[in-house]
Amino acid sequence: LISEVAEKLTKLDETNKQVVNFSAQLQNLQDILKNPKQRGVLGEYFLEETLKNVLPPNSYQMQYSFKDGTIVDAVVFVKEKIIPVDSKFSLENYEKILNCQKAEAREKLEKQFKQDLKLRIDETAKYVKPSENTMDFAFMFIPSEAIYYDLLINKVGAVQVNTRDLIEYAFKEKHVIIVSPTSFLAYLQTVLQGLRALQIEESAKDIRKHVEMLGRHILSYDDFMKKLGVSMSTTVNHYNNAYKEFKKIDKDVVKIAGGEAKIDILTIDRPQSE
Repeated sequence: LISEVAEKLTKLDETNKQVVNFSAQLQNLQDILKNPKQRGVLGEYFLEETLKNVLPPNSYQMQYSFKDGTIVDAVVFVKEKIIPVDSKFSLENYEKILNCQKAEAREKLEKQFKQDLKLRIDETAKYVKPSENTMDFAFMFIPSEAIYYDLLINKVGAVQVNTRDLIEYAFKEKHVIIVSPTSFLAYLQTVLQGLRALQIEESAKDIRKHVEMLGRHILSYDDFMKKLGVSMSTTVNHYNNAYKEFKKIDKDVVKIAGGEAKIDILTIDRPQSE
């Protein structure tokens, strides 16, 4: 009985250690999320992992630099075009709204939150650069499903916040598509299908190119064979005419010396062309 109790206490102690370790990791994550710079790094990490899990390595690039010196978090290559993707992770005003109990203060925070979001949209829109072969839109990646969902339903937690006009502003005026990890996956699957279609198209072009080349080679072969046939026909004519002349010589010899002709004419049929 004592050994059983000791064994259970040992297991309980191990479980407690795991709980403490998990709590420490959770606290570390919370500390990271409190730091704007570290949040940005974490957001870029989520973005890269999402791209890595869906797209081939050569179809995207992290920290892409434009000719004017601006750097976007990532781009997706689609044929000759690129799609800019910028990661945004703004939590300060979002968390303040969640923790705010006073209506007046909450209203002020709501305005700040919307202004902050609008600023992030405008920043992302700057990466739409048709002169540098970008598509006419960009993705604004929000690595938090909770924030993205709240934007869609016009709420921050239980607080009603009108963000619908900002989503329309992003899409219609700034050509910015706001995405979360889940919705971004759906977009990337569409991009991946497009890339596969392009690969099939390129393969079809290569096949068509080789077939056309084969056709040209066959035509060249046919042309040379016709020329060879004409040349051989001429040669056969010369051969047959030469033998006829040789036969005449034989007849002349017979007339002079008497006897019978001993040379038979060997003729070759001319090549037949269809």
